[in-house]
Amino acid sequence: MRNKVIDLLDQTIEELDKEKIDGILEIPPKDDMGDFAFPCFQLAKVFRKAPNMIATELAEKIPASDDVSKVEAMGPYVNFFLNKENYVKEVLVKVNDTYGTQEIGKGKTVCIDYSSPNIAKNFHVGHLRTTIIGNSLYHIFDKLGYHVERINHLGDWGTQFGKLIVAYKKWGSKEAVEEKGIPELLRIYVKFHEEAEKDDTLNDQAREWFAKMEKGDEEALSIWEWFKDISMVEYKRIYKMLNMDFDHYTGESFYRDKTAAVVEELKEKNLLKESEGAMIVDLDEYDMAPCLVMKKDGSSIYATRDLAAIFYRKKEYNFDKCIYVTGLEQKLHFAQVFKVVELMGYEWAKENLIHVPYGLVSLEGGKLSTRSGNIVYAEDILKESVSKIREIIAEKNPDLKDKEDVAQKVGIGAIIFNDLYNQRIKDVTFTWEKIHSFDGETGPYVQYTYARAASVLRKTGITEVGDIDASLVTDETSVALLKEIERFPEVIKVAADRLEPSVVSRYVMGVAQSFNRFYHENQCNVEDQKLKEARVKIVILAKQVIKDALELLGIQCPEQM
Repeated sequence: MRNKVIDLLDQTIEELDKEKIDGILEIPPKDDMGDFAFPCFQLAKVFRKAPNMIATELAEKIPASDDVSKVEAMGPYVNFFLNKENYVKEVLVKVNDTYGTQEIGKGKTVCIDYSSPNIAKNFHVGHLRTTIIGNSLYHIFDKLGYHVERINHLGDWGTQFGKLIVAYKKWGSKEAVEEKGIPELLRIYVKFHEEAEKDDTLNDQAREWFAKMEKGDEEALSIWEWFKDISMVEYKRIYKMLNMDFDHYTGESFYRDKTAAVVEELKEKNLLKESEGAMIVDLDEYDMAPCLVMKKDGSSIYATRDLAAIFYRKKEYNFDKCIYVTGLEQKLHFAQVFKVVELMGYEWAKENLIHVPYGLVSLEGGKLSTRSGNIVYAEDILKESVSKIREIIAEKNPDLKDKEDVAQKVGIGAIIFNDLYNQRIKDVTFTWEKIHSFDGETGPYVQYTYARAASVLRKTGITEVGDIDASLVTDETSVALLKEIERFPEVIKVAADRLEPSVVSRYVMGVAQSFNRFYHENQCNVEDQKLKEARVKIVILAKQVIKDALELLGIQCPEQM
């Protein structure tokens, strides 16, 4: 029905196309203001008239119809009043089991590079943001019909491994590492930085060990491989808790034999310059610092491996988009790398390489650091969240069936929803009392709404409903809920276009709030069978859309809470 209103406006206003009309068409805050409202402010400059006058003229030009019973001006708005019964019929016909699933991306491939923890370091809470955002983007693009390659570009190569080998040889032991795993590797890594502040020759030794790794030294690679295996056990345990996986765990090391070809091509295209013994691509012309491609000792650097990864992925997957989900602090790095690809003559770099930055994360204040050892581990946060939900269940619903499964889904879901509820560029703070509330704008609130809908279906004994009498559900709260449900496919498209999962989380919160208003004002388990079925039909649709929207965020729904 929204599209029909857009068509009416498009036929009347030559100065705006359908996309712009869709972007500014609103749903009024009150039922007596109509079902859709078109603000005329943007037309004031075009027509050189006051918005109120424009609204009056437009309202007079747009006729009523079977679908739109009344069009009237209210101040600077043109308000549309729908034929409620026709609207309900239309929504009920088009919302089915696959509602929201689309084929926009059919035949196209999207690579998403996310999570990417650093080997030999604990998966800290800071890594949760890239992991959660990337996983949601995967679900969103998958829903739109794209083929998605989920890539975990592990931080498993670089000078830091030279540092870790030096630290292991000086202050570690095989027994301690095998017994304690990553915490022991972290201890000696922190120790290295403490000692290197007093003795800079340790950094020279670290560079020497990394150079050995690059040249294929058997001992260096054996120790590195061992560190990597220990780390992967922890990472995969966390991914299992988050109910996610990857198609590829191809870290930086995977590209180490592919960097030489990139360097050679840069030389052939006269893009490389020597600077203090190192090789760079000068980006002064683009107001950027130079992109360092090779260190003076001949070893590759992060940027070189990223360049090699881009060309490998383009050849292997022929991507239409390659999306990188990392912290905002890496904005310059990716701008440099993408610009180098463009300068090499690959025009697709301008549109197809995309950096998706996000803000910082903290636990009730304080940025998380790495090298000092003052870090908060992701696994601890996830377990604590589940534990706190477990306590809430024990207090409020001790006889709940499958308590542990519910605690897992709600505890993990609370963390994910809190992360994705605001625009990704904003900083995120974990405040337990807030994120575990069943009343506020939280994951548990939305999950509880889903469970409430499931409870309605159990109590009525109805799980499927055929055709209904649409005239029985034209009340304000029923129509308001159906309006929210109807928007789902468009919401998914907008979330993909903006690369912004918060579009989905805000939407599903709106659906949940609208459902709860409907629930309180419309008793479903009534004697009138036709009325019962009509209302239950809306419950079924709301339950389905809430579940599907939460799945796009990577959140599971318990049937009971």
